[in-house]
Amino acid sequence: MLKTVAVVLFDDVALFEFGVLAEVFGIDRVDDGVPKFDFRVCGLEAGKPLSARNGTVVIPPYGLEALVGADLVAVPATRIRDYPPEILEALRQAAAGGAMVLSVCSGVFVLGAAGLLDGRRCTAHWHDVEQLAKRFPQAKINPDVLFVDDGDLITSAGTAAGIDACLHLVRRELGSAVATRIARRMVVPPQRDGGQKQYVDLPVPECSAESLTPVLTWMLENITVDHPVSSLARRAAMSERTFARRFVAETGTTPHKWLSMQRVLHARTLLEQTDLAIESVATRSGFGTAALLRHHFRRVVGVAPADYRRRFASA
Repeated sequence: MLKTVAVVLFDDVALFEFGVLAEVFGIDRVDDGVPKFDFRVCGLEAGKPLSARNGTVVIPPYGLEALVGADLVAVPATRIRDYPPEILEALRQAAAGGAMVLSVCSGVFVLGAAGLLDGRRCTAHWHDVEQLAKRFPQAKINPDVLFVDDGDLITSAGTAAGIDACLHLVRRELGSAVATRIARRMVVPPQRDGGQKQYVDLPVPECSAESLTPVLTWMLENITVDHPVSSLARRAAMSERTFARRFVAETGTTPHKWLSMQRVLHARTLLEQTDLAIESVATRSGFGTAALLRHHFRRVVGVAPADYRRRFASA
């Protein structure tokens, strides 16, 4: 059973991410049918003020000894990458003692520094994935999801994904009814669909040289037209083999994959900025049919075009 929750804080407290943990586990909702958690806010020293990012000070009432016996130990986000050794050791001991461990956003770096990610499935904010992989090469990182449940280790992506991870853990340990009651009071979905791909900025890939720029520009200007390598090579005045090799060298991918990505990006813009029917978006972005658009859009963005429009349309 999930009864005792200990949150570990140190300087550079991320208030929103800490607030997510406090909102899910630290509020008495017994009147709503939610079991009351023993919520412990812990620091290196009990009562020692910790700085937050906006000049606010947080004073944890507990020291690290309060991690002992906790069912869940949670770490919010932090920009710091060097951590007090006492905190890392306390996390290791808590995990070894059977506690579940959860991180919100960049709090996953703290878990990695404690050695808790080695050989484990995890995730992070899309902006931090590359750095996380470099620092902890033994971690098995899934960059596309909102959170990863690896049993006694739960990691979440960006800030709001911490809400998803916390509610998921409540659902797993205490049932859907309890998780839904908490979500209703927070006015958030009990469970979001899709992954974090839908929130990632996908810029148009840039080539590293000038030679293919006219061809790439022409492809974008004629995005609804199919472009076999043979015709592209003729336009670039190259042999097919030379063109294919040069294209990969300059864009990092093949002509087919590059054009497919540009079509998805164009469709995304149309979904955000127009009220065109999905079939029209498919036609104008070069996919031809709504079915083909949905297939490629979901693969790249992680959700269906209609779901994406509901969340991100500008009007």
